[in-house]
Amino acid sequence: MATRPDERMTEPVMDATDLWLEEVYTDRKIGTLRKLTPVKGDGARDPAREIQWVGETQVMSQIGTLPITFALEAKTLAEAATQFGPEAKKAIERTVRELQDLRRQAASSIVIPQGGMPPIGPGGVPGGGKIQMP
Repeated sequence: MATRPDERMTEPVMDATDLWLEEVYTDRKIGTLRKLTPVKGDGARDPAREIQWVGETQVMSQIGTLPITFALEAKTLAEAATQFGPEAKKAIERTVRELQDLRRQAASSIVIPQGGMPPIGPGGVPGGGKIQMP
């Protein structure tokens, strides 16, 4: 347990100059569209920053549900909905490639000790239990 101040986790601080109003749209089947509208600290729309659209979907994998999130270059809800399918497909393909790369890296990082396994003498591998035969 942390006892000194430098060992403690710092408190999360929200950046009041980078706030966004979030609206969520869904078809309840394939995914969601998130509209992120930049706002000022008082909640008023910040015209100096662009509205952002984000698509989200999920795919099933061997380890369970995998969330996929991707940016959409849209100005309206209709544009975001039209872009959703093609952009989701690209994001899924990119994620699959990244997972395959991670698997290859993990497989190539297996370290085999020099000389392999020690030879097994007569009688096989010695037992690991506490009961010993006389």
